[in-house]
Amino acid sequence: MVLLLQYTLLFSSVLILVALGGCFSEHSGVINLGLEGIMVMGALGGALTLKVISPTLPAIVIVLTVLLTSTLCGVLYSVLLAFACINFKADQTLVGTALNMLAAAAATVIVKTINIAENPDNVSSTVQYVASKKALVVNIGSFQFNWFMLVALIALIAAYVILYKTRFGLRLMACGEHPQAADSVGINVYTMRWAGVLISGVLAGIGGIVYITAGVSEWKFENGVAGFGFLALAVMIFGQWKPLNIGLAALLFGFFRALSNVYSGFDFLAALNIPSSVYNMMPYIISLAVLAFTSANSRAPKAEGIPYDKGSR
Repeated sequence: MVLLLQYTLLFSSVLILVALGGCFSEHSGVINLGLEGIMVMGALGGALTLKVISPTLPAIVIVLTVLLTSTLCGVLYSVLLAFACINFKADQTLVGTALNMLAAAAATVIVKTINIAENPDNVSSTVQYVASKKALVVNIGSFQFNWFMLVALIALIAAYVILYKTRFGLRLMACGEHPQAADSVGINVYTMRWAGVLISGVLAGIGGIVYITAGVSEWKFENGVAGFGFLALAVMIFGQWKPLNIGLAALLFGFFRALSNVYSGFDFLAALNIPSSVYNMMPYIISLAVLAFTSANSRAPKAEGIPYDKGSR
């Protein structure tokens, strides 16, 4: 039961971070289907940092350094989406899909190049971070507290405050609802949309490193992040683009994802002899079912996915 709680909170943390990233981007008016790719690049930066950093450093230094590199990689990769969709008014769906495909391929090539440079016989796309990963967790009895759980909670509270209690957040949401009206009162729509996309890069980049360090000490980058970026989009839609609802939805989806890791520890589940692949598919099946029943009543930002043209009214 403790292990189920631990994995539920950890996978929920990933979904909260990435879904909040999508929430900020879409509230600004830009659909970020590239969350999956941003997660991969954030995971790559964080994993390489864990690989090269000295495990003898204080845990707080390791955690902050990993957060910084994952954030930086996520932001830099999200710049491609912002530049293409905001400045060049490209189709946001196509750009996001292209970024997802590019990220997995680029990460694989980068890791293989590094591994071959270190050892010509090592042609894998795996990054190992066995020793340094220990700095990310604190043992509280039999429960392993991960510092990223705290990061996700802080991000959730901060997102609520920023969106609903600050001038910046209200302006951001205005640009996703009616950009022409926002522009008419002096709000720079392009700047706000850039801000929304870059914030999504920060959060999705961190979400990437949280995902690949959940319970494992190495990651094969040709596997990407197993569709978690799209699962986070489902969480965002189910949560109606509202931070607190997103947090609750993330707990639901995180529970089913965690169950696929620990179901064998429950005698009544093990006795059912259900193939492990069924449990692995469960969070994605749940997401399809939830969206099928709730998408009709979803209330997305009105101007999301529509390139802003200053000359139109």
